[in-house]
Parts: sequence; structure tokens; C-alpha cells
Amino acid sequence: MRSPLLTKLSTLIRRRLPLNWLLLCLVSIFVLIVWLESSYSNTFDSVASSAKPDIYTRYRKLKKQVHNDYLELNSLSVGANWIKDIGFCDKERENYLPCYNVSANSLAGLKDDEEFDRHCELSREQPHCLVRPPKDYKIPLTWPAGRDVIWSGNVRLTKDQFLSSGSMTKRLMLLEENQIAFHSDDGMMVDSVKDYSHLIAEIIGLGSDAEFLQAGVRTVLDIGCGFGSFGAHLLSLKLMALCVAAYESSGSQVQIALERGLPAVIGNFVSKQLPFPSLSYDMVHCAQCGIIWDSKDGLFLIEIDRVLKPGGYFVLTSPTTRQQQDSSTSAKKESMSTPLEEFTKKLCWSLLGQQEETFIWKKTVNSQCYSSQFSIPICKGEDMQLYYQPLAHCISGTSINRWIPIHDRSGPLNSTHIEIHGVHPDDFFEDSEFWRSALRNYWSLLSPLIFSDHPKRPGEEDPLPPYNMVRNVMDMNAHYGGLNAAMLDASKSVWVMNVVPLGAHNTLPLILDRGFAGILHDWCEPFPTYPRTYDLLHANGLLSHIALQGCSILELLLEMDRILRPEGWIILSDTLGPIEKARMLATQIRWEARVIDLQNGRDQRLLVCQKPFTRK
Repeated sequence: MRSPLLTKLSTLIRRRLPLNWLLLCLVSIFVLIVWLESSYSNTFDSVASSAKPDIYTRYRKLKKQVHNDYLELNSLSVGANWIKDIGFCDKERENYLPCYNVSANSLAGLKDDEEFDRHCELSREQPHCLVRPPKDYKIPLTWPAGRDVIWSGNVRLTKDQFLSSGSMTKRLMLLEENQIAFHSDDGMMVDSVKDYSHLIAEIIGLGSDAEFLQAGVRTVLDIGCGFGSFGAHLLSLKLMALCVAAYESSGSQVQIALERGLPAVIGNFVSKQLPFPSLSYDMVHCAQCGIIWDSKDGLFLIEIDRVLKPGGYFVLTSPTTRQQQDSSTSAKKESMSTPLEEFTKKLCWSLLGQQEETFIWKKTVNSQCYSSQFSIPICKGEDMQLYYQPLAHCISGTSINRWIPIHDRSGPLNSTHIEIHGVHPDDFFEDSEFWRSALRNYWSLLSPLIFSDHPKRPGEEDPLPPYNMVRNVMDMNAHYGGLNAAMLDASKSVWVMNVVPLGAHNTLPLILDRGFAGILHDWCEPFPTYPRTYDLLHANGLLSHIALQGCSILELLLEMDRILRPEGWIILSDTLGPIEKARMLATQIRWEARVIDLQNGRDQRLLVCQKPFTRK
């Protein structure tokens, strides 16, 4: 006799319930696959194993391969069950700038404007989050239209602040609805920017400002640059004018200059030296920059002397200076002079002349001049990597082999000048050729995306060259500045901030001597700029360098996300290990990421990412 249990099993088999279970399992697997595909639909394919030699020339669209991405990310997660996306910051941090916390600095006892300086050591650790753009943020207009018109919602300058600003600011700008228009031919303390530039050339002894280059002036440090109109004019003359201004919680000069596509960086030397080597710039310019130059026993003027090259010019336009000069000349000339005049004589500067409120001094080309000025000693142990060191009451640069008058450097660097920097000319020219080739590959890689496949926004058409969407470029590990040089050779309408990482070989003097913009920076700390100020970030070997420094790659990528504009691009070049780790983190940061095998027989990969435009 059959048992009741066997009878029940026989009945279940006849009803085919196991078949229904099997169908249910298959449906569940299918649903799981669809869900995985949708979860990773925003990631790009890693072509490390399937890249073709013509990856650059035939590259049009990034094909999504969900299963490969999922398997690779799962293996990289080292057993983690889920890779969690990093969340967004609160509204209060949409203009977040680390290391510039004025309230915390004030509580720490800093005063006399030092509370506005950079103090990373006082910054509290912040939770990992992504800085989102303001509600009214819009993608900047393409260059060169974006130089003269910006969206008012992209910068911290309200209508009330504009109306309460001085007459000069109102002459510089015109606020219309949601735009700020800049008058490129108006706004200085004389009739126009062009006239002002011509005045400077005239005092120097030139026929016009078109002769700046022939006179050896290629790089200009513009202190307190206003909103960049003078720098924009100098750029039109093929000069590199870098704006340096102090941190401002609103209405920032640096933020607005960068929004216009002009070179700028936050810098303040109230108590610390600027992160530039000695003998860096051909001209330093200050037009009503708010600095009392003869205070603190002349420390500010000594810092200007440090960064000026031999034969370089200090241009000062200030009503205060004119008043001092007038009071001096009206008194007994044989017994009175202004403190500023007295101190510039100690610095071996010669006053070339003055007109109205503008004064121009020239630094000596004779390094022996300083030895006779016993009141200001010569610095010891100079030509080191200066990274926010305290202001020094001593003269720098007199004993280093880079003491070369600017008039002797009117053209490109030759082999002799290259060797002065401790670089073999063959290595230098080989590096230059490498970056010309690399730039062609980068541009052919990005051009289809930027000009053709770029997602259209309502009411906008695809940009056409040279009105491209890449203007502000940062090379985060610049080496000799080869990428910058390749950009110039290819006539790309961009400028490059060349960053030399702290701890790497200090090539910044070479970069600055090439006439490029550059700065020394520790990538274990935030970069001194406002959010959303760069269109393209490039770094070759920086991930490996950061690992050796013992710093976090995640924090580096979050900092890159902070300073990158929405829809901006990232190109990272490194070995496979750091690149794969960065790719996993890029997915957490919500970047669209793709790994490219260069197929050059080496363990080198490219990680190409794009930051999405995430609205609130």
C-alpha cells in the first residue's frame, strides 16, 4: 500500500508545480538582469581588452556594456555587496571653498586680514559629498562670447551688490536681467583699457603696448585684478596675465575672472609668500588693489621684488600714491620723500616715470646692487619649493643662475636657457613632441563628444570650432608644461593652469620662463579656486604620485569634481592599478567613465570621464 506522502508527491508531479517554479526562477533572473542594466546605464565601457588601434580616429559614441561594467566593479569592490553613490552637499555648500573659513580663522585668533588667508590646518574635516551648482546656474557661453557676457546666477554677485558698488565697477559691467555684460573697452581709471595699456607702454619707453613682447614682457601678475578687463586686453596681445586676488565670500574677482575664461587663482600675501618661485614674472600690476605697500616694514614690496625677474616692472595705479607724491613735491624736495620712494630705492628699483595716478618702477638687472644695501639682507637657502612660507625680510634670487634680464628673453627658450633649469635639451624637445601627439589623440577623442554627441540643451545648437566648450584647462601634473605648449602650437583657444605637485621635481621655474601660467600645489589639500571654474582637468601620473604621498585618491577626485564645471571633462593617465581604482570611485561620484587601453605595449591606461549636470 502506498503511503499518503507518496500519494501527495504523485499528485504534485501530475500538477507540474516544479515547472511553474522553474518558470518563476527564470522570470526572476530576467528581471534581475534588466534591473542591473538600468542601474549602470550611465557608466561607460572599459575597453581595456577590446580597444582597437584606431580608437581615436573612429571614436564617435561611447557604447554601454552593462554586464562587463558590473563584473569589473564587483571585483574592484573587494567583496562589498553594494557600491554606494556619494551624496550631494547641502545648499549652504554650493560655493564651498575649503581652507578659507573666515569665522573659524577668526575664532583661532587670526586678525589684520589674516583671517581671509589660506589656513588648511584649521579646516575641519567635512563629510564626503558632491557640491551642486546653484539653482539658477547655466552652462557658460562658449568662448569668446563668454569673455564679455556671463550668467549672473553663476557667480556670487547679487543685483544689490552691483548697485552698491563703486562707479568703476558700474563702468566695467552692465547688469541686464540674468546676465552681466562687460565692456572690454571701458572701465579703467583713464579713458579705456587700451589707453591705459598704451600709457604703461609709453612710461616704459615703448611706442605702443604691441611692443611688450619685444621688450621681454610675456608674463604679468595682476594683483587684485577687479573683474579682469585689463588681463583680457593683455591676453589679446599674446601676453599671459594671471589674476591673483584674496578670498572673498561674495562678488569675487577670481570667480568672475574665471567665469569669463580668464586666468585667475586665489592668492594673498598678507602673511605668507605666494606659491611661486623667485624670479617668476616680467611685470607685476596693481590698480587700486587695496594693499598699503609701505606697511609692515616693506614686506609686501620685498615679496614683489622676489617674484619679479631682473629688469621687470612694477606698475602701481593708486590715488593714494599720487596724493603722497603731491605732498612730497609740494614740500621741501631736498629733505622729504614718501616712505614708498625710500623703500623702492633700497630695493634697487628705479622710478621710470609717472602720469596721473600711475607709477612704474623697474627692477635692477645688477644683482650686485643689493650687496650695497645693508638694511635689507640677502636670503640664505633660496630657490627651494616655496609653499605658503612666511613673508621674509630678505632679498631673494640674486645668487641663482636664473638671474637673466627679461630683455635677453624675448623669444622661446633655447638650449642654453633649458640647461639652466637642469633639464637636458633632448629630453625637453622629446617631451614636447610627445605632447603634440598626445594632444592630437585627446582632441580627436573628445571632439566628437563635445561637438557632435554632446547632449543638447533646450534652445541651443552644437558649438562650432573655434567656439568650443573647453576654455579653462588645468594640467594637474604639468612636468615641463608640454601640454600647454602643444595647445598653443595647435592654436587651441584655451589657457592652461600648469600645476607642479609638491614633492615632485620642481619644474615651475621652467614653466614660468616659457611664458605659461603655473603654480606650486600640494594635492593632498584643496586647490585655491572657487567651485565650477575649469572645463577640462588633465593629470598624467598624478594618481601614482598621490598614492606615494599617502593621500586619498577619493578626496582628490572629490576636489576635482568641486572645481570642474558641469559637463566638464577629466583625462587621467596612469598605470592600470590606479586607473581601475579611480574608475570605481568615478562611478561613485556619478561621473560617466571609460578606460582606454593605449595599446602601446605598456601598462598605461587613460581614464576619460565627464561630470554630469545635476540640477536640484
